[in-house]
Amino acid sequence: MRLEHIRDGTGQTLASDVEVADTFLSRARGLMFRRSIPDDYALVFEFSGAGQRDLHMVFVPFDLDALWLVDDEVVAKKRLPAWRGFAAATADTVVELPAGAAADVERGDTVRLVE
Repeated sequence: MRLEHIRDGTGQTLASDVEVADTFLSRARGLMFRRSIPDDYALVFEFSGAGQRDLHMVFVPFDLDALWLVDDEVVAKKRLPAWRGFAAATADTVVELPAGAAADVERGDTVRLVE
């Protein structure tokens, strides 16, 4: 599974090492207590519908790029600083990536999981 970024019909791989947080525990833990993540890594949180989704960086010792998606469309993007970052937006999917990985992603772009 990989995470693909599409703009103007052109696709680019954002991450080839993708983990889906699909249990209550994996969603609650997120990236807390990890020392680092690989450059080509993404943690994806999928929800049954769009709603207010927040992220915090408590016990996450490295910066992240976060994307909030509705129907695969990027509706918000934010760089979250280690330990103290917090952000929220409406989404049905939230993606966490290493800092800088989403530098070329803009609001309105498509980001989707590809098998």
